[in-house]
Amino acid sequence: MRIDLHAHSNVSDGTETPADVMASAAQAGLDVVALTDHDSTDGWAEASRAALENGVALVPGMEVSCRTDQGISVHLLSYLHDPSHPGLLEEITKAKDARLTRAERMVTLLAEDYPLTWDDVIHHVAPGATLGRPHIADALVAAGVVSDRSEAFASILTSHSRYFVQHYAPDPATAVELVRAAGGVPVFAHPVASGRGRVVGERTYREMIDAGLLGLEVEHRDNPEEGREFLRGLAAKHGLLMTGSSDYHGTGKPNLLGENLTA
Repeated sequence: MRIDLHAHSNVSDGTETPADVMASAAQAGLDVVALTDHDSTDGWAEASRAALENGVALVPGMEVSCRTDQGISVHLLSYLHDPSHPGLLEEITKAKDARLTRAERMVTLLAEDYPLTWDDVIHHVAPGATLGRPHIADALVAAGVVSDRSEAFASILTSHSRYFVQHYAPDPATAVELVRAAGGVPVFAHPVASGRGRVVGERTYREMIDAGLLGLEVEHRDNPEEGREFLRGLAAKHGLLMTGSSDYHGTGKPNLLGENLTA
């Protein structure tokens, strides 16, 4: 059975609709796929209908934005949670609102040096979608400033850039507790993806595990092999699930559905 537990639609920063993600999953030969948009479950209903039409089993999920007290960005995958749970819903609403405010501030800064307006960015955002840096990247591509999202993130939109602005996000342990309270399965996404920025240390793992973390995303293109070995050892020590997934974003990233799978 081919299982991919991490994919994004245009409800967040993917380029395909939830229905198209399900169709793409079927074309890729997947049996099971999870839709895990950033801080949003708005694509679940559409994806559920399309999954049935395409003969794919859907795992409804979400990728929760988190940040440690050291300012390290952490992504937490949540599967099968109650999307109406008050505590979790409040946190993701705060995070989505903060992402919007952050994006507005970043565009204001970028507009000082590049031909970019807020309307240019909004043009690339589906109605109601979680707005993030990838949408700003798309606007920069359209303006001819960069060739693709990857170039934008490697230069203009990096966290070390003068245009970068932080946004609110809960700490990882709190997010784990909220996902568990909502009946969900929390899995730490791409934990050792050092190419994305700083990675967490032992204390954060311990706090997340103590809070009820149930799994680690081990097989992911951004996790180096030595990091995967570390994660396998940690999973064995603490009885955690190990998952594998693509982190598919349509044409927004080179990641291909099914390139990493959950055994």
